[in-house]
Amino acid sequence: MSTRILSSSTPEANPAATPPDTDSRSAGTEQSASSQGSGDPAAPSDDKLPKHSIGNAIGIAVFAAAIVSAILLAFSWPTVTAEPKDLPIAAIGDEKQIDQVVDNAPDGMLDLKDADSRADAVDMIKQREVYGALVLGDEPEILVSSAASPAVAQQLRAMAAQMQQQIDKQAISGMQDGLEKLQGALKAASQAPGVGQPGQSGAEQNSPAAEAGQDASATEVPEITVTDVVPLSDDDSTGAGLAIAGLPLTIGGIIGGVLTSMLVHSRRMRAVAVVVYGAVGGLALTLILQSWFGILQGNFGLNVLAAGLAVASTAALINGFVSLTGAGGIAIGAILTMFIGNPISSLQQPKEFLLGSWGDIGQFFVPGAAGTLLRDLSYFPDAAMAAQWWVLIGWFVLGIALILIGHVLAHRKKRAAAH
Repeated sequence: MSTRILSSSTPEANPAATPPDTDSRSAGTEQSASSQGSGDPAAPSDDKLPKHSIGNAIGIAVFAAAIVSAILLAFSWPTVTAEPKDLPIAAIGDEKQIDQVVDNAPDGMLDLKDADSRADAVDMIKQREVYGALVLGDEPEILVSSAASPAVAQQLRAMAAQMQQQIDKQAISGMQDGLEKLQGALKAASQAPGVGQPGQSGAEQNSPAAEAGQDASATEVPEITVTDVVPLSDDDSTGAGLAIAGLPLTIGGIIGGVLTSMLVHSRRMRAVAVVVYGAVGGLALTLILQSWFGILQGNFGLNVLAAGLAVASTAALINGFVSLTGAGGIAIGAILTMFIGNPISSLQQPKEFLLGSWGDIGQFFVPGAAGTLLRDLSYFPDAAMAAQWWVLIGWFVLGIALILIGHVLAHRKKRAAAH
């Protein structure tokens, strides 16, 4: 009896208590692997994409195309819709002459401002109150300022050529009238009684014809003079360099903002990095644009300050948004400066060329304020520049404030998490 119980408790006598066979376990593993490696329909395949992946790919492609289209519209719209409208131009002359000029100009192109004298008109141009002036009278003259706007200067030169054609046409018409009077006087003198009688001199006999001939020969054709009051420098005679100078400032500010926000992890140190970047970047850009290329003119130190404040404002703004919202803040700062502010900055054409009030609105963004400020510092030291300085300072202060706010909020979250 005892022997039977002992034998039943041994492993050989109880198969259920026997541990799993190692060979069978490895065989099962191999079978599972082979079933996955084979074309088992129950096993998921990497080659088969989920049904929603095709729609997702198409949606991303359409979204990318929409972004490209929006960028194209943002940069091409101001150029395509540009139209000279309400250009401030000083005018000197009587009301009849001014009305004649306005009637011959394109509808709505001129916004004439009264000027007491030529010197007064020149001061208005140098203070950037007007783009040019019409000096009408016995010695007509058109005053232009290619440094203010090459496009407007070209428009005024075309107007001067048109006015000269009208003056020449009127002069030719007057000469024809004078010749007709001369012919009539000669005919009347030849038919007058006593012609050729003894005792009359030739001058007395032909005095009416002589007077008509003098009137016809005394006709003088006035010639319109075009004077460039504030010309561009010889190094940038077309103004193309000054027009594109705003683009490096915008891109430079974005690059500086991206690098400082991604590589400097401390929010307070980001503010320090922005200030240093503005100082170094402003100096480097001015050395290139003024000392090397000769695009910028005027006071070197003020140009350094303006360029540095421009790039620092954009960099500070991007850092501020990143401090508050994370990496997505880079896109917000880039859209504000590159895709909104830059197209309406009026760097390549006057703000009056843009539809509605977009030209004025563009001056409240960094690209517009920076471009106008550098142009005024280079060529118009007598112009009012306080508005542009304050716009750049305002964006810079806003960016630094956002950085500090992000710093405070981050520390509050850490303290709350610790408690």
